[in-house]
Amino acid sequence: MKIISIIPIKSHSERVKNKNFKKIGKKPLYKFMLEKVIKCNFDENYVDTDSNEIKEYCKKIGIKTINRVPKLALNNANGNDLLNYHSKIIDADIYFQLYITAPLLKISSINKCIEFLKNNSRYDSILTVKEIYSWFWFGKHPVNYKPKILPRSQDAKPIIQETTGLYGIRKKSLLKNKCRIGQKPFFYKIGADECIDLDTEEDFIYLNYYAKKYLSSSKS
Repeated sequence: MKIISIIPIKSHSERVKNKNFKKIGKKPLYKFMLEKVIKCNFDENYVDTDSNEIKEYCKKIGIKTINRVPKLALNNANGNDLLNYHSKIIDADIYFQLYITAPLLKISSINKCIEFLKNNSRYDSILTVKEIYSWFWFGKHPVNYKPKILPRSQDAKPIIQETTGLYGIRKKSLLKNKCRIGQKPFFYKIGADECIDLDTEEDFIYLNYYAKKYLSSSKS
């Protein structure tokens, strides 16, 4: 069984300028995940990018690269578009899509996701999630409770949120559904310390604070 990882990294970012190259401490963001993925139990690792800097770094550490197709570098292109393209040019039994905007995702968590999907055929895909215990509304309607019947907070039914750091899917399901999440996904819960998804300047401020306090001694 061939299990691969593919990490999309493009040069341009809209909301946070040069996001993928911003320094966390003295290290550019993209290096955090790339340094981890080569220590994980994948058969092959790929980076899809349009950056010469990242291509050179991948060559240095033994990661294969895919030249980013221009139409897939546009802002309207998404993770499904990328993975469907990758499945056409790379043959594998299970595809994992990882994101450098989840730099705190642990090697141990990635490996557990690999092993779980590899050994549990009842599931066609896996993704990292977090559970949020609170009261939620959407479109002026309550989502997970009835306002007239106020449950105790410890009895709340959690909302499941994708952390958008890791997705894994079997080839058969990807080809059939054209989606990185299959019809029988497993939600792999990760701790709050792994969940950050870098999307705003405020996220980077928090990550720099976290890095100074914890990452120097981390064995993730």
